[in-house]
Amino acid sequence: MKAKPKVTRKRTSRKRTKAFTGAQALLVFPFGEDQKATLDLMRRFSAGVRYAYNRLLEGESREELKRQDGPLCAFFRLNTRYADDAILKAQALLDSARERGEDPRKVVFGGRKLFETLKRGHLSGKPLKELKREWKEKRQGLLYSRGDKTKGGNLNLRLLVKDGTLGLRINLGDGSYAQALIQTKHPNLNALLKVFPWRGSNQRVYASLPYNVELSLKDGKVYATFTWEEEPAPLVATKENGVLGIDINADPYHLALALVGPDGNLKHHLTLSLEPVDRAPNKGAKELFLWKIAHEVVSLALEHGVAIATERLKHLRKSRRGDGSGRAFRRKQHRFAYASLLRKVHALARRKGVQVVEVNPQDTSTIGMLKYAPQLSLSKDVAAAYVIGRRALGFAEKLPRGYGKLLQDKSFRDHVQGFYASRVQELRAKRSAEPNPYLRRRLSQELERAKRHLSLLSSLQGSPGSQREVTDGRNSPGVNPWRVLRVGLFLPLLGREVPRDLSPLKPILFGGSWEGWKGGLGPHPGGGPECANVRST
Repeated sequence: MKAKPKVTRKRTSRKRTKAFTGAQALLVFPFGEDQKATLDLMRRFSAGVRYAYNRLLEGESREELKRQDGPLCAFFRLNTRYADDAILKAQALLDSARERGEDPRKVVFGGRKLFETLKRGHLSGKPLKELKREWKEKRQGLLYSRGDKTKGGNLNLRLLVKDGTLGLRINLGDGSYAQALIQTKHPNLNALLKVFPWRGSNQRVYASLPYNVELSLKDGKVYATFTWEEEPAPLVATKENGVLGIDINADPYHLALALVGPDGNLKHHLTLSLEPVDRAPNKGAKELFLWKIAHEVVSLALEHGVAIATERLKHLRKSRRGDGSGRAFRRKQHRFAYASLLRKVHALARRKGVQVVEVNPQDTSTIGMLKYAPQLSLSKDVAAAYVIGRRALGFAEKLPRGYGKLLQDKSFRDHVQGFYASRVQELRAKRSAEPNPYLRRRLSQELERAKRHLSLLSSLQGSPGSQREVTDGRNSPGVNPWRVLRVGLFLPLLGREVPRDLSPLKPILFGGSWEGWKGGLGPHPGGGPECANVRST
């Protein structure tokens, strides 16, 4: 009997995302010598971070830098653990700059805004003195130490409880220590001393559980930030019961929620306004309102016993200077607190035992607008939240037959290609005649967008391409059908790149008929202004 070939499956293990919580406190030094020694240590550590950053840019390894006879220990009088923490801080800054697409060689320690203000040289007297003090504190006021369970919690910056008073023992790196008292009313600090019922441990400080400590200098005072890994609560709401899909829209500024059952059907939907975020008098009030919204979302998930589905945070769009145009657009982008709110929802869900499922956000809005908004008479934001929920449950979005039929209609393709060809010529003429450089740049952006749309449509030669919801535009012989439909339907036929009313798409969705548009080159009745005067939104 012939032996069956052995099949080996590649195991893919995803690294568990760690959740951290923290607390801030003011350090009070009973003795002036201890404060002076601590400030000197912070100055040396900050210089060590800058030195390590430059060496990492040059390609030196972490092992070489953190050696006891290495430059960090020798030049800056740091012990090996402080030296390693300085390298970690430098590496984090380097990784952050690269992720943002910035040149890591142009990072300014102390803050670019302060640096540029000092370079201008327009201040004098007390304002200049205050600015220099702030600049010095940001460049020289840092000390960080990681927690380590094998070292009793934190070796260099250790919390001690004595006679009912919480204090911090600071290792100065030469065998001596400085003492400081913890002064704070931060509620999270009690979590350092509380009992975790689901793991049965003792108090964190007494049980020597790890915690990280970072000291910073502000207005001449030393502040401590304590962070520790948060123990996840047992899951009580999972996606086996369904999910609560979340999508945020900047205009109108609100949160769209779609409750999706295990079978993929929409059970309930609602929206929560985020306009009070704009009216918040300060950052603290804004954060408080965002936490309130996060509590409402998690409470709704707990009420129905479902998981929460959001877009994957690391895939969220990162805006850069020059994106979009117009004062109104910049105002909307500036107030958009999408990532901040999602992080709060994630953190609170972990504490409450609600499962969080992150999905790839690619084409969720497009699919929602084209498929579910006209089909179920939903707003485009609720439809996007519905797609996010279905994707979290593993459902694939197939292209409706009506849209497939439309993509194979030669008259439709000719009409849309003609629209964009005319639009390219019109925008070129406007740009040539526009004397204002700012408006000319805006017209150039619209022109490039129209060219991309025309190129996308030209690549569609009778085949709708892949029927999957995510194609990356590389499926042969066709292209991403959802993106082609968005380009071909919204601006040429509905009159806007992001239309509000998507109900005119129903005849196409169910039958593939676009008879209402065949009579002329204008948009559908009620679908927007004339094509010649259309504006991108």
